[in-house]
Amino acid sequence: MTPRACMILAAGFGTRLQPLTRTRPKPLINVAGHPLIDHALEQARGAGAAPIAVNGHYRADQLAAHLAAAPDVRFIEETPAILDSGGGIRNALPILGKGPIWTLNADAVWRGSNPLRLLSGAWYPERMGGLLLLVPMARAAGRKGGGDFALDRAGRITQDADGAVWTGAQILGADVFNDTPDGPFAIWLIWRRLMAARRLFGIIYRGHWADAGHPAGLAQAEDMLRST
Repeated sequence: MTPRACMILAAGFGTRLQPLTRTRPKPLINVAGHPLIDHALEQARGAGAAPIAVNGHYRADQLAAHLAAAPDVRFIEETPAILDSGGGIRNALPILGKGPIWTLNADAVWRGSNPLRLLSGAWYPERMGGLLLLVPMARAAGRKGGGDFALDRAGRITQDADGAVWTGAQILGADVFNDTPDGPFAIWLIWRRLMAARRLFGIIYRGHWADAGHPAGLAQAEDMLRST
């Protein structure tokens, strides 16, 4: 079973983008003339995602107003507390449904093939609980720090600070949120469980990707898009 629903994670405080985020949430910061959230929605729609859920917390009213005219998007305000990456997805499951789901981070920009379609083509739910899309450091514009993961010959993921970078795109299986806590928790809780069970896999993105979550990354994302 391939995913149909997509969760776009957009609830962060945008601290890396200050002072730009002092008056507006990070997903509404422009890259190449369009808000970051619109870049993410383009990828979700390009894969045929339905429904699309977007969460928000910091200055959520602005993000909600921006999305109000989009009939295919369900906005979820996280209040009073922000729920972190894992908790935010779990909170959206009544909208996303029981099947496998795509997730995207709202602060990434892409140049190349649709990332969600690529994930779907490599998804084998009988042996996978999660499938992450990775990019080599050489094609990770704006990346600060090292890598995240290495892949073995079967495509299974292990942590590796010298490895490839997670792009913020993934598929998560229908059962991975079983026995997860109410309230905030990081997606790493699920990833560690899946790695221990040898059910976390990855594939490499052959296009270009940018972390637009900080000022230098914004500039590099625009340069990347102009180079098409």
